[in-house]
Amino acid sequence: MQSLAFDVSHTLAGGLVLISLMMLYQDRLYSLLNVFALHALVLSLSVAWQAFIQDAPHLYVTAFIALVFKAIVIPVALHRIVKQLGIHRDIESAVGIGPTMLAGMGLVALSLVLMLRVTSDADPLAREDLAFALSVVLLGLLVMVTRRNAVSQVVGFMSLENGLVLAAAGAKGMPLVVEISVAFSILIAFIVIGIFLFRIRERFDSVDVSALDDFRGERR
Repeated sequence: MQSLAFDVSHTLAGGLVLISLMMLYQDRLYSLLNVFALHALVLSLSVAWQAFIQDAPHLYVTAFIALVFKAIVIPVALHRIVKQLGIHRDIESAVGIGPTMLAGMGLVALSLVLMLRVTSDADPLAREDLAFALSVVLLGLLVMVTRRNAVSQVVGFMSLENGLVLAAAGAKGMPLVVEISVAFSILIAFIVIGIFLFRIRERFDSVDVSALDDFRGERR
């Protein structure tokens, strides 16, 4: 049973890292949003599995929140925002896809080496999950840094938060009240970001963050 628990947990966490790398490869908004929904679905499965093997019922709530809000509600809402605003659906990158993928693989390798050394005395299952979680966090940051479109940066931020949830679940969970407060914080941030996107579109007729830099240069 312990071997099965390790294998399934390892597969789900590794799948989350793989999907994070897939997000780096996407060059269209709709496909990026679809991949993010898959990212959240795998996260919910991973957290649910952790709830089962740790006998921690409160983690089922976290898995349910990830499934409903991150895999369904937020991707659908972002699809509608993209459609209503008429946002250009090709994603402009600050760096080419090739160098970005190489950087992503380097970050994954760095995460594995770093976490496996730092947590050498920890439980083997927790070590693997923490290493994969750090990879997901760093890949989310890379999405935010290399994408110029505001919507894709929002997706990068939410995928980063998925990595934090994975880390918390793998490290024997966190109190339910903290999980609920984090979920509501993400929901509120999503609402604020949605309003922010509408305002950017009204003011600059674009959600490319480079438009903000151009405007700031004109003001000077």
